[in-house]
Amino acid sequence: MQTCFEHFAATSLLGSEEAPPRDNGALCFSHAWERRAFGLALALSKEGYFEWEQFREALIDSISRWEREHELDDPSWSYYHRWLDALMTVMARSGLVDRAQLGAIIGATELAQG
Repeated sequence: MQTCFEHFAATSLLGSEEAPPRDNGALCFSHAWERRAFGLALALSKEGYFEWEQFREALIDSISRWEREHELDDPSWSYYHRWLDALMTVMARSGLVDRAQLGAIIGATELAQG
């Protein structure tokens, strides 16, 4: 069951380039880490560590950066890799993690994704 904030956050992305993948209207996650990253972004924003709009803008930036650096049909595309990139960006900007911690998170994430 979604709270008002979770509903707002999820629906604020609908119909835009940063909208999460859906299947029959339901959010789609191929891996457990994707679901955790999604939930973590919602929870941290809801608790006031960053504004949802800051996360949304970081997600748009991450997607745009990937599109500039890759062909649009590049099979390495992963929506949730962009989501995770945006999450780590806002976590670093908000002071939740420092550069060393962020490096450890990125390293662990790459191992999990690999």
